[in-house]
Amino acid sequence: MEIFMWWLDLDLEHKEWLRENLRVTELPLTVLQGIAEAGGPHPDDPGGGLSAADWDFIETQSEFVD
Repeated sequence: MEIFMWWLDLDLEHKEWLRENLRVTELPLTVLQGIAEAGGPHPDDPGGGLSAADWDFIETQSEFVD
């Protein structure tokens, strides 16, 4: 599922963490769970299943006031 379809449902705490830790290779379990609960990828790896396009979205398209 594309990030724009689940981003709005992601908790603000997790959005802030992703913004502050752009392109990390390993996401904390709480962030992974938040992404999955919002409808994002259910990853088998600690990278969260986020693509380069997802990170681009987080960096450039997301609003800081959600």
